[in-house]
Amino acid sequence: IFLKGFNSDIIGFTNSIAPLLDDRMTKALILGTGGASKAIHAGLKALHITPTFVSRQKRGDILSYEDLSPDLIDNHKIIVNTTPLGMFPHIDKSPNIPYTALSPEHLCYDVIYNPETTLFLQKAARQGCKIKNGIEMLHLQALAAWKIWNE
Repeated sequence: IFLKGFNSDIIGFTNSIAPLLDDRMTKALILGTGGASKAIHAGLKALHITPTFVSRQKRGDILSYEDLSPDLIDNHKIIVNTTPLGMFPHIDKSPNIPYTALSPEHLCYDVIYNPETTLFLQKAARQGCKIKNGIEMLHLQALAAWKIWNE
């Protein structure tokens, strides 16, 4: 038996974030270490961006939220939320990062798409960041999955 696997989330993510990238965006923070974070990690690496995971507890190469200093935020121009914080119905929650360290040079991406603008994205927008939610990722991964299944 020959098995072949695909991850359409990687395709959806990379195709949705690629048009927003610029040359300063070489490092990213991935908030969360669950299932979605693995696809985001692979997608960032495919785009030649160095990803770093952030979780509630520091372990190995994974940073904790307490490690997120203003300098660290400044050195990572992409921040991707893969946690469920802010997802409906808990729209009053957001990851605990130093939002005031964000700038217009940052891109903040949330894989959540309900609500359309999570509290994470609202706080990032207030700092002048480019923001994007996960609805296009969802659509592009669905198209990729359809293509994979029908070839």
